[in-house]
Amino acid sequence: MIRKASRAVTVSALCAALLGGGLTLAASAPAAPAASGEKAPARYNAEQVHHFLQGFYGNHGPRQWERVNMVGDELKKRAEKNKKYDVLLCAQNNPRDISIGWVTTAQSAGVGWATVTTKWAHGPNQRFTAYVGLDASKPIKLIQIDCSPSR
Repeated sequence: MIRKASRAVTVSALCAALLGGGLTLAASAPAAPAASGEKAPARYNAEQVHHFLQGFYGNHGPRQWERVNMVGDELKKRAEKNKKYDVLLCAQNNPRDISIGWVTTAQSAGVGWATVTTKWAHGPNQRFTAYVGLDASKPIKLIQIDCSPSR
């Protein structure tokens, strides 16, 4: 239960940051077409997010191209500030292997996430959560990382 509460708080904070304080309540409402007949915005689905994360992380972590082209601006700034720590891997070194867990999407909030497991030659596996924007009118990008342990 604690993990779910923590993730819910993280997602809520992420939604607030992405959508702005005034639109946070709208983010919790179900996605529906506008009354004027507009279509709901296109969103990436869980399978597409999983495929993106697998390609992004590969077996040993993102390459320079992925770091430049597939990461949101705010997360890039955070990564640039941390020269001794790889924010995108929640580590200081490259892992032996990486796997992506089940993807959850909050379509109405425009955010999807999955647990990323890094496996090391020495020491225990580590887990963190990677968040992806779902707006399909834009290229899919990694928008946030939560390095606190998840299961």
